[in-house]
Amino acid sequence: MMKMTFTSSYRRILYKMGYFDYQQGLIYRHLNEDEGWTGHEERCRKFILKALDFYKPDKVTVLGSGWLLELPLAEMAERVKTVILTDIVHPPEVISQTANLKNVKITEEDVTGGLIGEVWNKTGSRTFLNKLKSLDNLIIPEYRPSEDPGMVISLNILTQLENLPERLLRRKTKADENEFLDLRKKVQTKHLQFLQKHNSVLISDVAEVFTETGGKIVEKETAVINLPAGKVREEWTWDFDLKKMDFNRKSSVMKVVGILI
Repeated sequence: MMKMTFTSSYRRILYKMGYFDYQQGLIYRHLNEDEGWTGHEERCRKFILKALDFYKPDKVTVLGSGWLLELPLAEMAERVKTVILTDIVHPPEVISQTANLKNVKITEEDVTGGLIGEVWNKTGSRTFLNKLKSLDNLIIPEYRPSEDPGMVISLNILTQLENLPERLLRRKTKADENEFLDLRKKVQTKHLQFLQKHNSVLISDVAEVFTETGGKIVEKETAVINLPAGKVREEWTWDFDLKKMDFNRKSSVMKVVGILI
C-alpha cells in the first residue's frame, strides 16, 4: 500500500532542487562501486536485524528507505507485523518490488519536517540581485510522522538531510560558512531529538576520510553534533569512493556508526 502526500507542484520543486539527480546518482554509484559498498550494506542489514532482536517491535518505520540497498526488508517483513518505508519520493522500482509484501506500507513524507518547503518558499524565486542576507529567519522544523512510527530506523540520512536545502541556500543567500555550519548542526539536532523520543536505530556516516595521490590523508566531519553512546554501538568503514568518482586525485572512505538509541 502506498500513501501519496506530495502534489505535482511539490515534485517540481524537488526537481528544481536536484533531488531526482541525487536519487539516480546513488544507484549509479552503488552499481559502479559494487564491492566497496557491499561490506557497508551488509553491516547495515546485520545491525538492523540485531535491533529487531533487541527491541522486538511490532511496527518499524524506516526513514530514508531509498533504494532498499542497506535494508533487510524480506527478513523484516517476516518478523514484524508492519513495516513502513518513508522517503520523500520512492523510486518506481521500489514501489513495484514491495507491491506483494502485504505488511509493508510505503509513505512519502519529507523527513526534514518541511525544511525543503521552508527553504524554497523563502529563497526559490530570488536571484543574484536580491539574495537573502542571512539564515537568521529560517525555521528548522522537527519531523512529525503521520502515525505512531513504532521502532524508528534512520538509515544513512542524518548527514544528508541538509544537502538539498544547503545547496539552494548557497546559491540564493549571502550566508557565511559559520551560518551553514550552524544550519547543519540544527538540522542534525532536530533529527536526533526525534529519534530519542522512540526506540530507534541510527546508522550514519560521521566523517569522510580522503586519501590523495601523494598519500596525504584529510578527515572531514560529516556529523557535526555529539551522538549518544547508545544501548548498543558499532563502528565500521564504508569504502565510499575508492574509484575516485568524486575527485580524480582522491579516494575516500566514510567512518560509519550504528547506534541503538
